[in-house]
Amino acid sequence: MTEAIEHLYAEAGRQFAPALSRLARSVERDRDKARDLEQEMHCALWTSLARFAGQCSLKTWVYRVAHNVAADHVARAARGPKRVPLEEIEALPSPGNIEAEAGEALVLAQVAALIRRLPPVDMQVIVLWLEGESAAAIAEITGLSAGAVNVRVHRIKALLASHFQRPETGDTP
Repeated sequence: MTEAIEHLYAEAGRQFAPALSRLARSVERDRDKARDLEQEMHCALWTSLARFAGQCSLKTWVYRVAHNVAADHVARAARGPKRVPLEEIEALPSPGNIEAEAGEALVLAQVAALIRRLPPVDMQVIVLWLEGESAAAIAEITGLSAGAVNVRVHRIKALLASHFQRPETGDTP
């Protein structure tokens, strides 16, 4: 049994370790905490593989475990600073000290900060969508319907885009 788990874990790591790392960084801003979260995901994945019966794909299993760990992490963090729905955010959060970085890095940091402030299910949906997962795959991982996933992705994209629209000045040439 241990050999089978080791093989599954190695395969999961080969295929999904970069995605787990990105997920951890998308959920946690602090680099050290993101690394800790990534390790938690790998530990949870390792221990969960004994229960993996092949009723879903390895990808679905890995993402489900990782997102459950991420949701627990977010829930623990939610007990700290107050979270607000995206609609109530009036100003973009400060991305931190990134003065030396290019404008693209600034925008990405702002998007990541906005995503971290989303309710956990919305955050899971948009992170999986950004990973290139289909609505059906996201639905299988999160337990939502594919239609609900599509609606959430559309709504979240519109909300995120609204934070980057420039105000009209009325000075049209």
